Amino acid sequence: MHCSVYKGARRPNTYVFVPGPDDFSALSPALRDTMGELIHVMDLVLYPGRRLARAEAGRVMRSLLTRGCWVQLPPDADHLEPASAASHRAAS
Repeated sequence: MHCSVYKGARRPNTYVFVPGPDDFSALSPALRDTMGELIHVMDLVLYPGRRLARAEAGRVMRSLLTRGCWVQLPPDADHLEPASAASHRAAS
């Protein structure tokens, strides 16, 4: 499965995985506002068992298929307000 990865200009170490280049159709306006400008980082081919830094590839693939995106938060998401962190986790 192919995907494109973007980082948010306003959220350091926060990444959004989407099914293809510039396919932001599954991202809510609130998430887009929170992330700021989305900057392309890389394209990946995902497959079960592929090593990713902070998530299991199978879980990312399922999220891309069912929700249209995967949001990867930094390991320490304490810099987000509690309500914002919860809404971002719900998106992932």
